[in-house]
Amino acid sequence: MGDYWSDAENMIQPGKIKVPYTWQAGETASHYLTRLRDEKKILGKHCPKCDKVLVPARKNCPYCTVPTDEWVELAGQGTVETFTVVRKGNAIQPMKPPFVYAIIQLDGAGTGFIHMLGEVDPESVEEGMRVEAVFAEERTASPLDIAYFKPIG
Repeated sequence: MGDYWSDAENMIQPGKIKVPYTWQAGETASHYLTRLRDEKKILGKHCPKCDKVLVPARKNCPYCTVPTDEWVELAGQGTVETFTVVRKGNAIQPMKPPFVYAIIQLDGAGTGFIHMLGEVDPESVEEGMRVEAVFAEERTASPLDIAYFKPIG
């Protein structure tokens, strides 16, 4: 005699569960997002222990766990460290495929910044490519206030 789980017929019930929720961004993320929205400025926070500038800004360093101290304004330019080309779409993606997600090492930052590339053929993207931020026309204090990064030079 088997147990309940091995004797039970496997049933699948397709469906969707919507779980809407909100949360507070907190003091550090709120400051980062409102400056992005209102002034088109990308800010990082400096870690006094490991000397990294963290972007997006964080209250505590994820490497050292100490509180960050100074705000650092970054120019919005950087270098593509690595990337992937998105070829299949879904409803939550902010762009239609094909498009590129990249880890960008912003000038002056100590961490990679994940964002999309635009104004570029996905097949021509290369590691080491220089890029700069392009801000959305309408900004809402969200990471998508940077619409994408485009190649420079």
